[in-house]
Amino acid sequence: MNFHWFLPTGGDARQLSSSVHGAGIGGASGPLPVPDGSDRSHADPGPAPAGTRPATLAYLTQLARAADDLGFDGVLTPTGAHCEDAWIVTAALIAATRRLRFLVAFRPGLVSPVLAAQMAATFQRLSEGRLLLNVVTGGSDAEQRGYGDVLDHDQRYDRAEEFLDVVRAAWSGKPFDYLGGYHEIRGGQLREPPVPTPRIYFGGSSDPALDVAAKHADTYLTWGEPVPQVAEKVERVRERAAKLGRELRFGLRIHVLSRDTSEEAWRAADRLIAGLDDATVAAGQQRLRALESEGQRRMLALHGGDRSRLLVAPNLWAGIGLVRGGAGTALVGSHEEVAERIREYQDAGIEEFVLSGYPHLEEAYTFAECVRPLL
Repeated sequence: MNFHWFLPTGGDARQLSSSVHGAGIGGASGPLPVPDGSDRSHADPGPAPAGTRPATLAYLTQLARAADDLGFDGVLTPTGAHCEDAWIVTAALIAATRRLRFLVAFRPGLVSPVLAAQMAATFQRLSEGRLLLNVVTGGSDAEQRGYGDVLDHDQRYDRAEEFLDVVRAAWSGKPFDYLGGYHEIRGGQLREPPVPTPRIYFGGSSDPALDVAAKHADTYLTWGEPVPQVAEKVERVRERAAKLGRELRFGLRIHVLSRDTSEEAWRAADRLIAGLDDATVAAGQQRLRALESEGQRRMLALHGGDRSRLLVAPNLWAGIGLVRGGAGTALVGSHEEVAERIREYQDAGIEEFVLSGYPHLEEAYTFAECVRPLL
């Protein structure tokens, strides 16, 4: 198994609130909800709750160095209007780390595929081979339009397939032409291809997403659904890849919250959402339901915004998904229980785990020192 951590480039915190990373997902075209029920624009978010940590270079450097020292294989750096740009953040962290790899998320269609291939090659050389790529098509039509992208959900996946066709052609180092529905390349060539070629991570739960993953992903990522649902999705992607003569690795994107005892862990989970009133949860759910992402729909369906339904499987808690978009579940329990659940996901075909927890610095130490030795 490989274990990665997460860089909260939208901010970190001790409690979930409108200021925590991920609470801005789906809110690019409107105000974020805040605990008092009022609306504040992105330009005027109001005072941050106690314990909030802005995504400064100093804090992200501290966190990246900790992940490096603790033996995590890499760190995922997200993309979107709710956070800082992943390329710039990770480039700033190359010199501050030694062996840590950077799983850089980016969106095809917002930059030329040949330029993206060149950026990746440059990063790979400067970091001495520590780049991984997480291709994100975007789950919000409104947010994509804010970037000037007018394609709908399925069209974005069609374009992503072409984009990765071009990127892989560029990485070959040979001259090429490409004529597709979204990209036209004449005399393309990347004179210094990356060595080694970066691994491509790709997620998505819709049929178009699974097709693109089967063709281009080196690692398919899924969010933390109950084990049977994850196993079913892994098998669907594996079958599609096999028809193309390919084999993939599979990864899980999930939060972790472990303590010496199960009781301590569940008390910590309760504290994490203690500041969320019903109005804030309702506003967050409304915002997330407006997204076109099939994966987000599946996350929301686990609990429906109901606080009484947050335990969706043994030690699998959906409280984070009350207001946070994207990965909305956490493994909660004693260190031994969390390790047992990870083993169950491994039995379902998961080989890589992209983990996080609030606050990310402290939880990185907790997992590395208390859970990973059990694995």
